[in-house]
Amino acid sequence: MQEKGLRSKVVKKYRATTNSNHNLPVAENLLNREFHADRLNEKWVSDITYVATDEGWLYVAGILDLYGHEVVGWSMGERMTKELVIDCLNQARGRRGHPRGVLLHSDRGSQYCSHDYQHLLMKHGFICSMSRKGNCWDNAPMESFWGKLKQEWLNGKRFKTRAEARAAIFWYIEVFYRRLRPHEANDYQTPEAYTKAAANF
Repeated sequence: MQEKGLRSKVVKKYRATTNSNHNLPVAENLLNREFHADRLNEKWVSDITYVATDEGWLYVAGILDLYGHEVVGWSMGERMTKELVIDCLNQARGRRGHPRGVLLHSDRGSQYCSHDYQHLLMKHGFICSMSRKGNCWDNAPMESFWGKLKQEWLNGKRFKTRAEARAAIFWYIEVFYRRLRPHEANDYQTPEAYTKAAANF
């Protein structure tokens, strides 16, 4: 890297977004860092991150299928609300044909513990799992995805508006990460190619 005059991007520190100071019920950590999945829609992980713009924060919720590492659902908004994660879950359900019996892991933030979100999980046959308090390693694959998004694409960029940030995040998730970026755990296939092969599309 020195010979070629190359420098790695500086990894910035980001503030935590999880608010676990609430009295809502919390689920057990059923995933328990078992991040390997044998089939589609067996294990999903989810989380919220944020991106700075000149207009203020843009919050991003995502759901990742541990089989194939495809982002199956995402949503963006100005506030970190339960509607953000509900919209994300509804998109994931629609894209994957409304599966049931999926283990869906998240942190224990108030959005994921909310009665409306939990009711949606029960209604559609999801199995809820939550990280231990303050333990980001319990959700390492989702944290890793946010790291890739920020380090490979967003770091060094300044967004004047939330709309600009939305467009950049959409491109990374739907075009680059899903269709162009090979993943080591997928035998160096893209998430889309690996998922399609598994589903026999």
